[in-house]
Amino acid sequence: MKNMKKMDWKQVSAEYIIRRPWLTVRRDCVELPNGQRLDEYYVLEYPTWINVIAVTKEGRMVLVRQYRHALGRTGFEIVAGVVEKGEEPMVAAKRELLEETGFSGGEWRELMAVSANPGTMNNLTHCFLAEGVEHTDSQHLDVSEDIEVYEFSKQEVLDMLKKNEFMQSLMVAPLWKYFVESGSCQRVGRV
Repeated sequence: MKNMKKMDWKQVSAEYIIRRPWLTVRRDCVELPNGQRLDEYYVLEYPTWINVIAVTKEGRMVLVRQYRHALGRTGFEIVAGVVEKGEEPMVAAKRELLEETGFSGGEWRELMAVSANPGTMNNLTHCFLAEGVEHTDSQHLDVSEDIEVYEFSKQEVLDMLKKNEFMQSLMVAPLWKYFVESGSCQRVGRV
């Protein structure tokens, strides 16, 4: 690529407005490359997140169903969670899959990393593909989790995706990538 101008903003100051376990808001004063100054630019700080597309040895996809209070909606999702302090994203992904579903094993690879909103949020979500998983244990849920586990065919999940039944964009992106890269869109249905 040809020479690109430097676009980084300079952080002049930062002040924490709120610091809670699941909500941290920082107000920055920043200076743009053109010299303009913004006295109030808000950043939401979150830990690193993971999610997992899990496919069983039989080729079925493992989904969870749970209530999401902010939207007031119960729906299907892929497994997701928080990377604990000092934990590697792959380790967190394997832990979350086992805790939420009782599935483990298989071959794992990182499919992609995405940001929910790089304009206001400072974290990434590492998206993993686990193929050949097996049901090996019972669920080990947190007190706030009420999760049902389901297995669907790839065609069923692709149909759900086409019908916008998945609301979480951080899950929709890796699911579409999975179906496109695996060639499933051509084999099991037209996009």
